[in-house]
Amino acid sequence: MARRLRFNGTSSGVNGCPAIHEDLDSNEIIVHGPPLTDPEDLAQLRHLGDDDRPIVVPRALLVDFGPKEVAHVPNTITLDEFDRLFTRFEHTAWRLETRRRYASDEQTDTYAQFSRGEPVNWHGVDAVWCAERRRQAALGKRFERVRIVDDPPSAGQLYLLDNARRNSAVGEKIFNLRRTDADRLDLPAEDFWLFDSRLVALLDFDDADNLVAVELITEPAAVLRYSMARDAAMHHAIPYEEFAARLTAKE
Repeated sequence: MARRLRFNGTSSGVNGCPAIHEDLDSNEIIVHGPPLTDPEDLAQLRHLGDDDRPIVVPRALLVDFGPKEVAHVPNTITLDEFDRLFTRFEHTAWRLETRRRYASDEQTDTYAQFSRGEPVNWHGVDAVWCAERRRQAALGKRFERVRIVDDPPSAGQLYLLDNARRNSAVGEKIFNLRRTDADRLDLPAEDFWLFDSRLVALLDFDDADNLVAVELITEPAAVLRYSMARDAAMHHAIPYEEFAARLTAKE
């Protein structure tokens, strides 16, 4: 069975080599770069096996993208601490939504209206949440989301496409991206918020699609990976209004 590898980063902005990958199951690190071939150099190496291939990588690659701990210990925060992030960030809050359904959505009156085929009246829904978003947006803070959509879209994804009208009205910018494009871009199959390009709130869901935990990530190399995912997603995503229009035209 093929390894599940994650690209951690490269110290080269030109050809992408050398680079570091990580095995998500074994936690082993895979490093690739130019080989060490000079016989005099090779003669100085100790414990070099017949099948070993020494390579040369910049020290900065290991410092910037190598793991900083032997075993990852999640820094789990409470939901109240998670909520406070939305008022304490300074500039940008960006979300990637990858799931086909969210259990919390299906418990709402608006989801029931949508499921019955009725027009959803978003006015006054979650008034406290909406008021807080407006206050933060009025301070010049930017909220953006990219929502991944399957083909055909799931019921939950269609609901969120309608829900984007509410979010947009309170100051968020909502974009959509086809899952085929997300897979081609190798975007993480994770839901997360990225705040000020310096910390990540990784959302953990159970098998029933309930949010059960939030992990706070501040390690620079890890934050960089999520920032790179944001940049790729934003480059290819389109505003929800345009996405909805294309979806309607396709039908």
